[in-house]
Amino acid sequence: MVATILRQLRPATAWRSLASKTASAPAARIPTLAQQQTTISPRPAASRRLFSTTPTPQKTLNQVLRGMRKGKRARHAVSPALSDTRCPQQKGVCIKVGIVRPKKPNSGERKMARVRLSSGRMISAYIPGEGHNIQQHSVVLVRGGRAQDCPGVRYRLVRGALDLGGVATRMSSRSKFGTKKPKKAAVGA
Repeated sequence: MVATILRQLRPATAWRSLASKTASAPAARIPTLAQQQTTISPRPAASRRLFSTTPTPQKTLNQVLRGMRKGKRARHAVSPALSDTRCPQQKGVCIKVGIVRPKKPNSGERKMARVRLSSGRMISAYIPGEGHNIQQHSVVLVRGGRAQDCPGVRYRLVRGALDLGGVATRMSSRSKFGTKKPKKAAVGA
């Protein structure tokens, strides 16, 4: 164990120079290519540069004993059904449309749909906005994004795409709810 700690603390060039001092070679032996290069080189081996110009930081004794720092685990995906297939949206068919009550501090009725995606996975998706026109067997477009007060709901349906219509009475943030800008009434008509 001590040898492994010392090996990690000491740079590799120091070990090579130490090994070359301790090795006893007979005089009649032919020098190897590495030994010839060290004798030909005008600079000593310790001052010769390795591949990198910046020195690598050496580990401290405590870091070696504890084991070096390990990388963090990857974060899990917010919308796993979409991230597995690497799609921003996916088409799906509604199996069931219903109402869910939100968790503790909130109250109300959240509109939800059980959807079978084109990849074959079954998910629960939130229907944003006031009112909707989907029913069983409607074709919808699903995007990522959780409904914060509904446990286990990690997807939303895209309003104004495929069978799901936009919110008709919407005036602000219309692009999120699939609504066109209302036409201005003609004056004097």
